[in-house]
Amino acid sequence: MNALLGTNLAWLAGVLVVLAIDVGALIYIPRGRKPTAAMAWLLLILLVPLFGLALFLLIGNVRLPRRRREAQARIDASLRERLADEPRADTTTWPRWLDRVAQQNEALTVLPAVDDNTATLLPDYQGSIDAMADAIGRAERFVHVEFYIVAWDDTTRGFFAAMEAAVARGVTVRLLADYISSRKIPDSDKTFAELDRIGVQWAWMLPVQPFKKKYQRPDLRNHRKLVVVDGRVAFMGSQNLIARHYDSPKNIKRGLQWQELVTRVEGPAVAQLDIVFLADWQIETGEDLWAEHVPGSQVPKPDATAAVTCQLVPSGPGYDTENNLRLFLSLIHGATERVILTSPYFVPDEAMTYAITTACERGLDVQLFVSEVGDQGLVYHAQRSYYETLLRAGVRILLYPAPYILHAKHFSIDDDLAVIGSSNMDIRSLSLNMEISMLVRGASFVDAMRAVEDGYRDAGRELTLEQWHREPRRATFLDGLARLTSALN
Repeated sequence: MNALLGTNLAWLAGVLVVLAIDVGALIYIPRGRKPTAAMAWLLLILLVPLFGLALFLLIGNVRLPRRRREAQARIDASLRERLADEPRADTTTWPRWLDRVAQQNEALTVLPAVDDNTATLLPDYQGSIDAMADAIGRAERFVHVEFYIVAWDDTTRGFFAAMEAAVARGVTVRLLADYISSRKIPDSDKTFAELDRIGVQWAWMLPVQPFKKKYQRPDLRNHRKLVVVDGRVAFMGSQNLIARHYDSPKNIKRGLQWQELVTRVEGPAVAQLDIVFLADWQIETGEDLWAEHVPGSQVPKPDATAAVTCQLVPSGPGYDTENNLRLFLSLIHGATERVILTSPYFVPDEAMTYAITTACERGLDVQLFVSEVGDQGLVYHAQRSYYETLLRAGVRILLYPAPYILHAKHFSIDDDLAVIGSSNMDIRSLSLNMEISMLVRGASFVDAMRAVEDGYRDAGRELTLEQWHREPRRATFLDGLARLTSALN
């Protein structure tokens, strides 16, 4: 075979391979995928076939392995029977649209709305960790801890000491930590050695250990944050179990500090938070702890005149649909007066963008709190790419000042509805991460959230369309480029 023929055959083989990749991508990728995500993947593969295909094989599957999804479905089926006779809120007395939202949440997650709860907001970073430690210090039976990031440092030593003292009293303490996010923290080995030393039973969430037959798309993560003590008190929100600068030399050098929001919960909603932990524990360890569960009917009702109704909405790639996205969209579409959103990473999909801008066109007061600076460059620029569209529609964008990262995740609707939890309003949280949100109906809770929002507003500044138009072209070019990559989910 002469050299020219060999070269031609090599070119022909290359063309056929690329053609096969392109045709296969056109057939397979659009199936069951949002048009924007499908177009982004197809564009990448058509432009750089081999790299695009390799990346798609690595992170193209937006669902957890079938085994895990089937385990979640079995647990949900069992929960339907367990919760059938449990007391629930009479949502038929609510506005009809809101009653339908509660029904939607229950259909997707099994968990109903429940009355007779109190939910207290804890906006102080160290104060919220200390409040959790204090509750653990009063534990008599069990403590359940679940965090995206767990670290043993100067900020969390009191929390670890409370867990150690609880174990010494004979209390069972269990802890779940996300595998990748907790392991990448400096000195993470010391954190989990300390858990072993003090006798905490702990396990990884979504471990990436292919040689142990534990593998899924590496960036599908469990982003939930919650603590349950004795089935009587619980905590949930945006905050991880780590120092305010996340023990990161880069953050320390920039002087970055995280601003969070946690809520302390009492009442039947505590049982729902524990259900989320028990389901995650069973899926990760295979251990069935449901005999220890304290049903909502047995959870002590707090003595409070300002009781609120709560409904937990877990979401993530273990479900067939984006539960949190459907909740957020339903509430924004149902709002009649105002929508106030707080999200550190705001990269909405098309449906969310239309919901927010349409709310403005209906005459609602729509505000968005975000950070003035970002800790993740790609996400920060993708977020900025939406500012002009939002500002033109009439959304007020409030920038929380540097060096703080406003990491709180919540929003309020009209005068008596709010959501708080772990879910950002970005494509990752809405589609790829396991999250937990709590819908709260009660004017007292919304009043407290309004006070928190007022604090953000007083501390920061408003971004106007005129100011945005003065942004340098180089920055807005990077924004648009980052926006294209955000659709690769």
